[in-house]
Amino acid sequence: MSDFLSTAIHAAREAGKLLRENFGAPLEVSAFEAHDIKLDLDVRSQELITKLILDRYPDHAIFGEEGIAGNQESKYHWIVDPIDGTVNYFYSIPHFCISIALRHGEEIIAGVIYDPMRDELWSAGKDADATLNDVACYVSARTKLSDAILSVGFSKTRTTITSGLPLLEKMVYRARKCRLMGSAALDMAYVASGRLDAYIEQSVSLWDIAAGKIIVEKAGGSVQVTDHPELKGKISVIASSGKIDLTV
Repeated sequence: MSDFLSTAIHAAREAGKLLRENFGAPLEVSAFEAHDIKLDLDVRSQELITKLILDRYPDHAIFGEEGIAGNQESKYHWIVDPIDGTVNYFYSIPHFCISIALRHGEEIIAGVIYDPMRDELWSAGKDADATLNDVACYVSARTKLSDAILSVGFSKTRTTITSGLPLLEKMVYRARKCRLMGSAALDMAYVASGRLDAYIEQSVSLWDIAAGKIIVEKAGGSVQVTDHPELKGKISVIASSGKIDLTV
């Protein structure tokens, strides 16, 4: 397990160097989608991570936002988001990260989230506690929703807006503050370190939350993941300290 985590940490830090070097510079856009942006740097970041992992574990699989690689029949799948928060990155907003998780069968056994601009790295493993920069981290001790800060995310599609805006409105009235921060993985890392009390989003991909799931749980929190009822391949997530009532 320590070797898996070391590999993920090394890959995340190397990808972080690439992102720092290019932050604020003119960027090559692969595609301007209706509500998203695809950067050539996303591909380069994932290729770097893929090489570092497969050099160490050539029989493992890579499952990432920018495609798959390696032996897809392997029981070990590395789940990679090479830039979580691409739109933030493109607009020079320094709130984005690299997310790397390792799944063995159906179980996430290691996770790393790295914010290269703040040099903050969260990690956790099946047999390793959640840490932030090698110091143990824990979810918030707050118990009242009225004292809590939540992140309520939703992508800009008709389906997610229709369901997300009413949820945001309910939470805005009940919580101390709500935020829409633009990086699912960092939202989960912030839950794990007590900065946020909960993160709720109704349509994300596995690579957005895989590393965050084990980090939040090992920090003492709760993560509920369900398949989206309408959007194929998308999932809904509620990550929280487990100490507040989020019933809406």
